[in-house]
Amino acid sequence: MSLLTAIEYYHSLLTPEVATASWARLSEEMRARRLYFGERPLATVLRPRLITGAQYALLQRAVGAVATAARKVTAAALDPGAEGEAVRQVLLLTPQEEELIARHPGYAEPSAHSRMDTFLTLDGASLQFVEYNAESPAAIAYQDLLSEAFLATPVMQEFARRYPVRPLPARQRLLETLLASWREAGAPGGEPVVAIVDWRGLPTATEFELFAAYFAGHGLRALICTPDDLRFRDGRLVAELDGAATPVTIVFKRVLTSELLTHYGAAALDHPLVQAYTAGACVLVNNFRAKLLHKKSLFALLSDERFHAPLDSGERAAVTAHVPWTRVVRPGETTYQGERVDLLAFARANRERLVLKPNDDYGGRGITIGWETDAAGWEAALQTALQSPFVLQERVVIAYEPYPALVDGQVVVSERLVDSDPFLFGAGVEGCLCRLSTMTLLNVTAGGGSTAPVFVLEQA
Repeated sequence: MSLLTAIEYYHSLLTPEVATASWARLSEEMRARRLYFGERPLATVLRPRLITGAQYALLQRAVGAVATAARKVTAAALDPGAEGEAVRQVLLLTPQEEELIARHPGYAEPSAHSRMDTFLTLDGASLQFVEYNAESPAAIAYQDLLSEAFLATPVMQEFARRYPVRPLPARQRLLETLLASWREAGAPGGEPVVAIVDWRGLPTATEFELFAAYFAGHGLRALICTPDDLRFRDGRLVAELDGAATPVTIVFKRVLTSELLTHYGAAALDHPLVQAYTAGACVLVNNFRAKLLHKKSLFALLSDERFHAPLDSGERAAVTAHVPWTRVVRPGETTYQGERVDLLAFARANRERLVLKPNDDYGGRGITIGWETDAAGWEAALQTALQSPFVLQERVVIAYEPYPALVDGQVVVSERLVDSDPFLFGAGVEGCLCRLSTMTLLNVTAGGGSTAPVFVLEQA
C-alpha cells in the first residue's frame, strides 16, 4: 500500500454530498472546540496530513539527532573561554540575553519543549529543516483538538474503515514536561500552579484557554496572565488578576524573551519574572537558555564543520543530510561545500538559491526569498542584513501535496506547500504540526494557509 494510493482513495470519497456534510461537521467541531487563529478557522481544507509509520520514524530519528547535536554545539556558549566566545559570535546574543542565559534555570534542559520546522516530501525521499522553534512553540493544543474534529467527519470515518489511522496527541506530554521541570528544580513553592504568560490580544489566545482547561482537567491549577500582572513579593512570584493575588510556581512562558526585553528595556532584568527566576522561586518552561537554540544562526553553527567536534558520527550525518547551509550575514570569507568564498559576493551571485532571514523574529517577518526577488531588491535586502543580525540560508527542497477544499459548493483539489513540524520534548519527538500554503512562506501568523492534523497510517 502506497501513501499516494491512500490519498487518492481519500479524495475519491469526497463526492459533493460527502464533502458538503464533512465540511459542515468539521466547521461545527472547530466552533465547538474554539479552533480559531484570531477570527480564522485553523483548517480550510478537507483532508488531514497523512504520513506512513516509516515517515514518522524518520522524523523522530532525524529531528532527534539534530536536536541533540544542537544542544552539544551550543553548550559551549556557557563557557567563558575561547571556544564559548566563538559560539557566541555566531549566535549573536544581545548583552541582556547573555545575562539571562548565565542564570541557572534550576533544571538541565535548555528547551524542554520545542518544534523543528521541516519539509518532508510525499515520497519521504527528502527531509530538510529550515528553523528550530526552541523558545515558544505554539499549536500543540490546536493540533490535538483538530485531530478530534477531523475524526468526527463522515469522510474520515469512511476512510478509516479501509485505512486505520493513528493521531499524534502531545498535550499530555507537555503537561508531564512542565511538572517534571518543576520537580527537577526542587519543586519551588511546594505546590504546582502554572501561569500561561503572554501579551493580551494575541491570535493564539484561544490556545492558552485550551491549555488552561486541559491542565485544570488533569489536576493542575492554571491561569492566564501577562507579564504586567506578575509581582515578586516575599520570595514568591504572584499573578494579580481581578484583585486577587495567586502564587505561581510554574511559568508556561509563551512570551518571547526578545519581546520581553524590548518591552521593558533597561528595566527588563529587574522584572518580577526575572527576579523570581533568578531566585529559584519558580521554573520557566521554556527557560531563558532556550535562546541558545532558538536563534536562526543555530543553523550556521550546525552547518559549519568547525563546530562539529562534540558530535558523534550519527549526529554529523543527520546534520549533513537535513540542515541547510547557513551563515551569519557579515563581510568576509567563509566556506561553501569545502571551498573558501567571499560571503557577500557569493550571496549576490547565487540569489536564486538563497534566503535572507532575521536572526530572531517569527511569523515570516523580514524574510527575503531570493528566487522571488529581483537583483535590486536582493541588494537592498543584503544591505539591511548588514545593519542588524541576519542569516543567509540555502534553498531547500520544498514539499508539495494535493489538498481538497470546498469552494462554492464544489470540491477543488490543488497543490499546497506542506511543512511537517514535529514537536520535541527534550530531544525526543512526540506529535507534529502541519501547515499548508499556496505561498512560499508557510506561516499561520503571517495570515495565510491552513493547518491540518497529522495522522499516521497504521498499515503503511
